[in-house]
Amino acid sequence: MVKRKRRARRTDGHVYQRGQIWWFKWVGDDRLRHHRSSASTDRSVAEDMLRAELDRRTKGLAPSPDPRLCLVDDLLEGLEARYATEGRRSIDRLGFSTAQLLRLFKGVQAMRVTGADVLRYAQLRLKAKAAPATINRELAALRAGYRLGLDNDVITAMPRIKLLPENNVRKGFAEAKQVEAICKRLAPDVADGVRFAFSTGWRRAEVFTITWSQVDWNGGFVRLEPGTTKNQEGRAFPITPALRAILERRQELTRRCERAQAQIIPLVFHRSGRPIHSFRRSWKKACEKAGLPGLLFHDLRRSAVRNLERASVPRSVAMKLTGHKTESIYRRYAIVAEADLREAGVKLSASLAEADSSQKSSRS
Repeated sequence: MVKRKRRARRTDGHVYQRGQIWWFKWVGDDRLRHHRSSASTDRSVAEDMLRAELDRRTKGLAPSPDPRLCLVDDLLEGLEARYATEGRRSIDRLGFSTAQLLRLFKGVQAMRVTGADVLRYAQLRLKAKAAPATINRELAALRAGYRLGLDNDVITAMPRIKLLPENNVRKGFAEAKQVEAICKRLAPDVADGVRFAFSTGWRRAEVFTITWSQVDWNGGFVRLEPGTTKNQEGRAFPITPALRAILERRQELTRRCERAQAQIIPLVFHRSGRPIHSFRRSWKKACEKAGLPGLLFHDLRRSAVRNLERASVPRSVAMKLTGHKTESIYRRYAIVAEADLREAGVKLSASLAEADSSQKSSRS
C-alpha cells in the first residue's frame, strides 16, 4: 500500500477568493489554522490583513478576534461596560437605547449590518411614533458601540450611521410674574425649588440635591462640586437678595423639621426631611391653572439665560453661572421674547424720529 505524503502546512499563510471577496488563511502559534474574510474585493486589503496577523504571530500575540463572531449584542454590551467603568450617569439612558436596538439587531453579526439596515431601523422607529431625537440617541449608541469595537479590534469596519434631522428646539420661557403664579399653586417646598431654578438656570436634578454644605454664607455663593453636574465641572452662583430670601426661608423650615424629628437634614429643598424626587403631575396642573399649559421645568433654565442676556451679563460669565459648556448650546437658550422685540422697535422708532428732527432743525 502506497502511503501518501502529507502536504506541509503553509505557515506563512496565503490569500484566496470566495466569489468576489478576498479571504486569507494562516497557521497561528496555537498550531490551529485560521481563516478570515477581508470583506473586500481588493486583493491587497486581504494581503495587508494577513501581514498584520503574521506580525502578531511573530510577536507571540494571539490572533486578532474574528469579526464574523462579533454580534451587535457584543458591541452594545461592551459599550455598557465602558459606561459602567467610567461611571457615566447616562448609563440608564443607554440601557433604554440598547433595548430598542436589540429588537431588530439581536443576534445579528456586526459585520453584516449595512447603512440600509440602519435606515430601516430608523423608519420602523418613526412608524412606532418615536421622536427623531429619541431615535438619534439610539443611533448614536449604535455608532459608539461600533467605534469602540474598531478601537478594540473586534471588528474591521462599520456601516454608515446617519442621524435624523431634528426640529425639536423648544421655545418655552416664563416671566417672573408667571413663575410666581405657578409657585402659588405648588406645595411650598417645591415652589421654593422652582424659584431657585428660575433665578439660577440650574437643572432640576442640581437644584433638588443641593445640601447646606454647598451654601457658602460667608463667601456669598451656592456651589456645585465638580463631578455633580452634567458636564462634570464645578459651578458657583452668587447669593442674590432673591436667593438669600429663599435660602433663609428654607433654613428656618429645615431647623424646625430637625427639632421635631431630632435628626440632621442635609438637603436644602425637601419634604419634611425627605428628598423631593418627582412633582410632574402637580407641575402640569399648576402650569395649566396659571395659563401656561405645556411649560416644562427645563424652560426655567431658558428663562434664566434670557434674564442674564437682558441684564447684559457677559456671555462668558453667564455660561459659568448656568453651566453651559459651549456657546452654541447657550445661544439656543438665549431666547428673545416678543416683548423684547417690541421694545427694540419702539427704541428704533424713537431714534429715527430724533435723527429726523435733528436734520429738519439743521436745515431751518
